[in-house]
Amino acid sequence: MKKILIASFLFLCLAATSFAQKFAFVDTDYILTSIPTYQSAQDQLDLMSKEWQEEVEIVYNEIEKLYKEYQAEKVLLTEDMKQKRQEEIIQKEREVKELQKKYFGSEGDLFKKRQELIEPIQNDIFNAIKEIATDGNFGVIFDAAGGANMLYSNPKYDKSDLVLEKLGFKN
Repeated sequence: MKKILIASFLFLCLAATSFAQKFAFVDTDYILTSIPTYQSAQDQLDLMSKEWQEEVEIVYNEIEKLYKEYQAEKVLLTEDMKQKRQEEIIQKEREVKELQKKYFGSEGDLFKKRQELIEPIQNDIFNAIKEIATDGNFGVIFDAAGGANMLYSNPKYDKSDLVLEKLGFKN
């Protein structure tokens, strides 16, 4: 009877280990910051964003100046002149909001440029991770940078450098 129990226990252990999945994790922030083209693209996006923000701020300053002038001269203006000045200020506000939307909106220039520059890099990383997962027979690869709730992770399972190597970068 003891032999049957031991044999059953060994069989269950072998069956459990044969169905066990291998897990690994990568740190996409680390991978991205280790890729020079990503850094260059990010710098380019930051510069464009800063220039566009300055352009928008200049228009807002013009609006503020127009408003202050209007407030100072309001008492001396006829109703018709007041109306014209108010319309001018409102029109400038519409223009600056359209400019902001053009640059920073969900379909704006910054979004399009980010897609153009960053998306190919992200696709390469994803394909490298997919290839590593397939070749290494990993069931799951977590992204440590994506807020995955890992309380402990063994560094031997970190495949970030392997992804960089697959992409042709040495660290």
